[in-house]
Amino acid sequence: MDFSLSEEQAMLADSISRFIDTDYDFDTRQKIAASNGGFSPEMWRTFAELGWTAVPFAESDGGLDGGPVELMLMMEQFGRGLVVEPFLANIVLAGGVLRRIANAEQKARWLAPLIAGDLQAAFAVVEPQSRFDVANTASIAEASGDGYRLNGAKSVVLNGGAADLLVVPARTSGSQVDQGGITLFAIPAETLGVTRTSYTTVDGLQAAEIVLADVTVSKDAVLGEIDNAFATIAAVIDEATLAVSAEALGIMQTMHDRTVEYSKSRVQFGVPIGSFQALQHRMVDSLMACEQSRSLLYWCVMLYLSDDPRYRSAISALKYQVGTAGVKVAEEAVQIHGGMGVTWELDIAHYLKRMTAINIMFGNADYHLDRYVAAGDAQAG
Repeated sequence: MDFSLSEEQAMLADSISRFIDTDYDFDTRQKIAASNGGFSPEMWRTFAELGWTAVPFAESDGGLDGGPVELMLMMEQFGRGLVVEPFLANIVLAGGVLRRIANAEQKARWLAPLIAGDLQAAFAVVEPQSRFDVANTASIAEASGDGYRLNGAKSVVLNGGAADLLVVPARTSGSQVDQGGITLFAIPAETLGVTRTSYTTVDGLQAAEIVLADVTVSKDAVLGEIDNAFATIAAVIDEATLAVSAEALGIMQTMHDRTVEYSKSRVQFGVPIGSFQALQHRMVDSLMACEQSRSLLYWCVMLYLSDDPRYRSAISALKYQVGTAGVKVAEEAVQIHGGMGVTWELDIAHYLKRMTAINIMFGNADYHLDRYVAAGDAQAG
């Protein structure tokens, strides 16, 4: 199978790699993460000017017609740089919903400024009780006049505090755990009745708890079909899972490379610790974990491109790999660095934090192992 990149894809990966190396070093990242808002609006405008925010969208929507390969390349580099700008929240999650089901008027109103970098958005899909089940939606949207009245609570909404637009699933029919009966709404964040409580997550990103109390919207706020949003939500979450898995690969590879370099310079008992066979074995195991994860990532992307029905189960296999081998690589890197591996000043500790957070996002390893087994049983049946 040919895994070579096109000229455009190679240029995209190279441009982000050079940006990380020259304009987004660890000290810069730390200053941005500690700033008000938790990301740099100037950096975000740079992302838009370079065309990165347009990559996953169709040319007809003002995008560059990129696909999963381009998304994989971008997220791997963003992982390498521990980028805190809300690409995942804006472009993959909220943008992923809008590009799939928004009508032309809605795209002109919300998607165009999102691509241009002029609008911040968030996908408020997680609820306090939902765990990893996106069908578990307790938020209610009731018909009210010519529109809807929404009540409910959303948790860990990435970019929720900075968002100008909230993309919100709410139940318009059915019971709390039914896949049917969920509808998506586009709600301006300053709408009366929307309360947001922002905070910094353990990995340095920004999230918010959001309460909807008698939030009234017009029927124009409905995205797609009434009662039929689950398939869109599931597709967006699967794509986001692919994206954070690519980000995790960038983190894993960086932690492995940094650890190998450190082992060559750290001297103990008069010799570099990299000369100790036991540590060599552990670093080889880490390298193998990186390569296995890369192979699974490529497999998922190929299945996505070919519209293969095994794609969802492959995503679960990849996320399980990231959640087990990825965390193992991170922990090995910290341990080989010794006590300094968990200090605030060293980037290794921050890679570990992001890796740990990715393990939980969109389903942890145990959840995806169960989903993978269930998919296999369904195919066998």
